[in-house]
Amino acid sequence: MPAPETILSVRDLAVRFGRSGVRAVDGVSFDLGAERLGIVGESGSGKSTLGRAIMRLLPPAANVEASQLDFDGAPLLTRPEREMRSLRGNRMALIMQDPRYSLNPVLTVGKQVSEAALLHQRISKKDATAKAAEMLARVRISDVERVMGLYPHQISGGMGQRVMIAMMLLARPRLVVADEPTSALDVSVRGDVLKLLDELVRENNSGLMLISHDIRMVAAFCQRILVMYKGRVVETLTRLEDAQHPYTRGLVAAMPDPRRPVRRLQTLDRSAIDSLEARS
Repeated sequence: MPAPETILSVRDLAVRFGRSGVRAVDGVSFDLGAERLGIVGESGSGKSTLGRAIMRLLPPAANVEASQLDFDGAPLLTRPEREMRSLRGNRMALIMQDPRYSLNPVLTVGKQVSEAALLHQRISKKDATAKAAEMLARVRISDVERVMGLYPHQISGGMGQRVMIAMMLLARPRLVVADEPTSALDVSVRGDVLKLLDELVRENNSGLMLISHDIRMVAAFCQRILVMYKGRVVETLTRLEDAQHPYTRGLVAAMPDPRRPVRRLQTLDRSAIDSLEARS
């Protein structure tokens, strides 16, 4: 049984697409408390589909099944869409990969952040604007008043991601799903964004699911790691050094390490991985 402090409980989650029932996610199970959980894998491994299935944001063509998918002790799959809309952006938040495509290009930054407060907190427009300004200051945006009047194309990628974090965490959600939140950013600002996200999640006592293909970054930031391959969780780790599965080891070996330069990076031995998975 999950611990009383568990925020999210997932058992045997599967996602199928199309008439043939191709499984993008296959039998995934885990619990998430007030912690940082990393979901890693190559493109097509099912990690983003997993995050969207939990948020109930997959298209109608997707068939989502689970023996258990509970958020704060209540089932998610049986909730009507109206209830899910009240949860998203309020108690559950999704931080997308690239703010250039996630922010509305025809609304100012201040309008979008304050709109999140208006939607989920029964407050006046004046109070919503004040909350938006306060949250933008929390994510270390200087000259808040000027930035609130700017449009998304007028701000940098790093600032745009800070705006997204401010908007998603304004309501102090219990669950935060961050899907590749730093992949569109320069290396110089990735660490700052992750540190900021960590501070706000800790402050709110939230559970964070960090989805990424960068296994080293996830290992340095998260307390636990789920490694996904072809829709399945093949290994759960707290340290990369303990990796036993050839897929996990292959992912680590395929990433350059400045401390141990090599002439040629390793590639995944998929035949050995598939053979092991067929036996399990």
